Amino acid sequence: MKLNVECYSGRKADERPIRFWLEGKLYRVENVLDQWYDPEHIFYKVQANDGNLYILRQQTSAPDGQWDLISFRQTHAEPNQGSSSGGPPAPARS
Repeated sequence: MKLNVECYSGRKADERPIRFWLEGKLYRVENVLDQWYDPEHIFYKVQANDGNLYILRQQTSAPDGQWDLISFRQTHAEPNQGSSSGGPPAPARS
């Protein structure tokens, strides 16, 4: 899934993501938890201001450096999930 990402630029351009827009909603990156590389991409595992975890991928083999959402993990239950009897919340999306 394509997304728009704004990066911090310190010693180099696009050093790390600081916020991203997904389906028109703005998310602030609270923590970069991990970062790794393959020959054509940089991957970032981030925790956003909604508390959820996202894996973002930036293509480094092309000039435009397209970003994609690779994975999403909900780390907390959203309101109104689960049964009305107080049962466990619905399983998290991944």
